[in-house]
Amino acid sequence: MAEETQQQQQVTPPAEEVERKGTIYWGLGRRKTSVARVRLIRGSGKFAINGCEPEDYFTDERQIQAIKSPLKETKIAGKYDVLVNATGGGINSQSGAIVLGIARALVKAEPDSEERLRDLGMLTRDPRMKERKKYGKKSARASFQFSKR
Repeated sequence: MAEETQQQQQVTPPAEEVERKGTIYWGLGRRKTSVARVRLIRGSGKFAINGCEPEDYFTDERQIQAIKSPLKETKIAGKYDVLVNATGGGINSQSGAIVLGIARALVKAEPDSEERLRDLGMLTRDPRMKERKKYGKKSARASFQFSKR
């Protein structure tokens, strides 16, 4: 019995080590079929999307500016390292999902930034999805050509 409590004490890291590593703030962002899982860790401002730099991952400058905008608008650009795992959809919808994920994680990390992010529309999920295909039709709305005879 005494051995078990001794082992449990050894497994848990000391409080100093936990503080040094920093707290991880998670944020989940979705747009169309894209999902972005975002981690914010107090650090130097490093940014990685699926292991790549934003400039290497995104081709358009507007997408790069969009994903960095939540940090710039709250004026905490160099305080946190941002690690993103983005899947599904296209590049444009992934950038929208990343913006929402970063904004949600920022609200957990810095609660006073919520009002500013909400005013900018960064905490609102874009509800537009692809319409499903209906039976008897070519696609969601387009029908086959009608022949009278």
